[in-house]
Amino acid sequence: MSLLRRVKHATWKLPEIPKLSGVSHKRAIKAFEKSGFRVVRQGKHVTMTNVERILTIPRANPINTFTMAGIVKDAGLTIEEFKKQI
Repeated sequence: MSLLRRVKHATWKLPEIPKLSGVSHKRAIKAFEKSGFRVVRQGKHVTMTNVERILTIPRANPINTFTMAGIVKDAGLTIEEFKKQI
């Protein structure tokens, strides 16, 4: 079987898209502040901490869905918990 034929018959799974679209950096910062994080530094990115964890939030409107999901995971929250804070 040729390589082309194998590739043609391969099944690809797309990653599951988190449901966090359209979150601005300001809304994200407010939500993380409600969760116990505080702003330590601001520039092109905002750095927040809760002593245990450090988060870096880009100043983008809106923040990319996959990027936001990663930040929420780094914060130790679930997407549902984060949505409640927004």
